[in-house]
Amino acid sequence: MIKKGKTGRGNISGMAGVTSLCTILLASFIFSSCSRGAATGKGSGKGADEPGQPNIMVILADDIGYSDIGAYGSEIRTPNLDRLAAEGVRFTHFYNTARCSPSRASLLTGLYPHQAAMGHLATRPLWDEPGYLDDLNRSTLTIAEVLRGAGYSTYMTGKWHLYGMNASNLPQGAEADTGNWPRQRGFDRFFGHLSGSCSYWDPFTLLSNNTFITPGEGFYYTDAISDTTVKYIREHPAGRPFFFYVAYYAAHWPLHAPEEAIAKYDGVYDAGWDSLRADRFRRQKELGVVTPNHLLSERPGSIPAWKDETMKEWQARRMETYAAMIDIMDQGIGRIIAALEEKGELDNTIILYMQDNGGCAEPVMTNGMAKPLTDEQKVLKPYPQDQVLAVRKPEYTRDGRFIRSGRGVMPGPADTWVAYGEEWANASNTPFRLYKSFVHEGGIATPLIVHWPRGIPRKGIITDEPGHLIDIMPTCLELAGVTFPAGHNGTQAIMPEGISLLPALAGKRLQREFLFWEHEGNRAIRMGKWKLVAKLGTPMQFTPEDENRWELYDLDQDPSETVDLAAKYPERVRKMASRWEKEAVRLKAKPWPWEENARKQGE
Repeated sequence: MIKKGKTGRGNISGMAGVTSLCTILLASFIFSSCSRGAATGKGSGKGADEPGQPNIMVILADDIGYSDIGAYGSEIRTPNLDRLAAEGVRFTHFYNTARCSPSRASLLTGLYPHQAAMGHLATRPLWDEPGYLDDLNRSTLTIAEVLRGAGYSTYMTGKWHLYGMNASNLPQGAEADTGNWPRQRGFDRFFGHLSGSCSYWDPFTLLSNNTFITPGEGFYYTDAISDTTVKYIREHPAGRPFFFYVAYYAAHWPLHAPEEAIAKYDGVYDAGWDSLRADRFRRQKELGVVTPNHLLSERPGSIPAWKDETMKEWQARRMETYAAMIDIMDQGIGRIIAALEEKGELDNTIILYMQDNGGCAEPVMTNGMAKPLTDEQKVLKPYPQDQVLAVRKPEYTRDGRFIRSGRGVMPGPADTWVAYGEEWANASNTPFRLYKSFVHEGGIATPLIVHWPRGIPRKGIITDEPGHLIDIMPTCLELAGVTFPAGHNGTQAIMPEGISLLPALAGKRLQREFLFWEHEGNRAIRMGKWKLVAKLGTPMQFTPEDENRWELYDLDQDPSETVDLAAKYPERVRKMASRWEKEAVRLKAKPWPWEENARKQGE
């Protein structure tokens, strides 16, 4: 079902909306545009009669919650994302996989993460189970590999995080295994970093194509991603379509931003998280991105009321820095939009914006109070500008300052390393509960904004059709008029699990049986309006009771997951749990890999 957002006029709801003249025209336009591009084989162009294959740009943000951008209720200044939403389509039931690496694997391959061997996290291989090798499966194909084979230029900027980190892959390795690096997985040009967490001022595993590099003077990673994206767009040859994957690291911890950017939010969060959640929920209702059936989930008991918080100044500074990081990303997206306009390519470029998981509650070196620097730590220990980092978090900044952490350290500068914690993650995920790594809505709900001036003539639409990152690959291929190849380099490729989202842009229902999740033993399956979900108290530590402890929610009536209906509908629980088990084996989420020694190795 689609409806007009508050940014426009009119309303479309129910099946009457599906048969409206505008949606019929939209469906016809999408079909004819893709068919022309596939039939002619032409690149992107500006002619009204022969637009050719569209350019495709996928923008993925990191560790940002459902309510953290303006078009979904935030006070954070995101005018460029808001513009894309006002001129395009917003999805309100779109999902990721609850974690960084698995989400990236699903997005790029159209598969559930375990099928791509990315069931946990691409740090270093820990397990032998096929779904948990945590190094992108060579039987998968990425969007870039398929589209490059169909004549697209392919570009990537930002965070990769899809290969198993080991000694030979690190910058100091004599001969790095590059087989699962972006250039080897379909991208013509790449700028970004390979690993997970890193400093915004001095990123670990920073690459230009296949070469490790160091940052220059005035480097800030988010701006570097945006500016390199603009550079690649400006250098892109005319007459050829492109696929661009912009994988921002913002707003993953550590909280780093220039002081002048943080100052824009001075005082904004002085009223605290309780007030912030209430204000965001009110705006979400006004915008239409939540329904009257949504309830604001209760603040967890682990989070104090703001009035009882004893470190208000530090807490507010954490959220001010986080907001600045998102603000800077949005400014960069504005520069990218401007570059597309300058090239005359914006009308024929479909932009899809989404996030890799919900807000992150990980404390990250903020469990204890910050300690004063020792005399040794006060001594500056700089290292050369041309020295490539060998660790993700060095003890000292490049100019020699000791990197501080702990409660009370005011984030932002390069010599700090903290996160914003559960308190603000709960606000980021308004109105939902739980966070990154869980598969309740707070961990997996993401905005999806689709902007395509040539292909979406009706503006400001909101759709409640459920979608998932596995749908991005099929959507891109349909847009390009390209068929998924049966094989690649002599290897039988795994067919995508997802479906095209284009019918939803035309007001039609998406036809699918289920959506599936598993991460660290947290499990869920959605079938129609029903969602069966479970969480573990301790990740990867099962008891027999955990295997059968399920919660059941009617997402039509209770999209915030506040009333567990498992006891009321035991037969539905049984059937859905049986289906989850069947799919878990097929999709390689099972068998579980976590033996005692493997778990200890990963701690």
